Amino acid sequence: MRVLIAPDKFKGSLTAVQAAEALGEGWREGWPEAAGPLEIEMIPIADGGEGTAEAFCDALGGRWVTCAAHDPLGRPISARYVLAESEGKTVAVMEMSEAGGLWRLKADERDVRRASTYGVGEMLRHALLESAAERVLIGIGGSATNDGGVGLASALGFRFFREDGLMENPVPEMLRELTRIEPPATPLPAGEILVACDVANPLLGERGATAIYGPQKGLRDKEEAALLEAGLKRLAVVAAVSLGTDFRNVAGAGAAGGLGFGLLTFCQARLQPGFDLVAEFLHLEAAVVRADVVLTGEGSLDEQSLEGKAPVGVAGLARKHRKPVLAFAGCVSPGAAPALRHHFDSVSELRAEVATAEESIARAAELLRQCARRSAETFGS
Repeated sequence: MRVLIAPDKFKGSLTAVQAAEALGEGWREGWPEAAGPLEIEMIPIADGGEGTAEAFCDALGGRWVTCAAHDPLGRPISARYVLAESEGKTVAVMEMSEAGGLWRLKADERDVRRASTYGVGEMLRHALLESAAERVLIGIGGSATNDGGVGLASALGFRFFREDGLMENPVPEMLRELTRIEPPATPLPAGEILVACDVANPLLGERGATAIYGPQKGLRDKEEAALLEAGLKRLAVVAAVSLGTDFRNVAGAGAAGGLGFGLLTFCQARLQPGFDLVAEFLHLEAAVVRADVVLTGEGSLDEQSLEGKAPVGVAGLARKHRKPVLAFAGCVSPGAAPALRHHFDSVSELRAEVATAEESIARAAELLRQCARRSAETFGS
């Protein structure tokens, strides 16, 4: 019996790696000896959001690299990303939130007029120059920024001008004055930039970066929203004239406060759904083909899970190759339960094992082993 274990993180309790280990331990404990030999392959996964770099580090045997960078408000930090070898190429895997994430700021520090992706550019520059990465995968969830990627571009050597000269540190509140963009005098090494992006928002308008994501980043009022929208519109216009590209209406351009637009414009990046990109890198489909049964899961299986999250993506590959797929979750949304039954052969819920949600989080590894053990006993009988 060949078992593929490919869970996402159980947020607040277990990383994807820890969840995979707990499932593996439980399955081994419960597998009946009479059912024959057991082979387990573990591929902890992610969907491009938090935990993506860690999942890659484990799956590809990579290592963590640390570099100097700046947080969204320009304060010095140490940031890290994963460096690994895949298909004969050096690959860097990073999360924009490591330098530009909302978690870097206290609630009263959120300031979309000044928050910058400069630190994300520093990470990318380090990966391309210092680590000689030939491919870079960037997850762009959890941002604190709304700068259209100009901070990132500035760190990469692009220069932004207004009528009175160079903008030394371009931030969103300055963008309405933008008149010209100049590319770096010395281009960076040509690396393939792949962006894990699970939203389809354009840069501007009612579904754009400012309108949809600004409020969670500290957007204060309609006046500030108008300022930011005008700045991003000006950026798109000037980029079209100065660089000959116009990505403002591309699906995903509005992701991470317009960082999707910035990566398309300044890095010739390719945007892909997060799970699809991760699955491609980790050769997940080939692992599904090798398996007789697939185990997956995450902390919460709910309505959002049905919109492209990792466990449902795994289930889709399993269904494609007619492999049974079992899901494990900390909790299952009652509203999503009927739809989840179409994706998984069974769903085990840790919350159903204990009296409180707090207990299920605190005992997640133990409960996951317990559920996996029972599932193995049933499956192998």
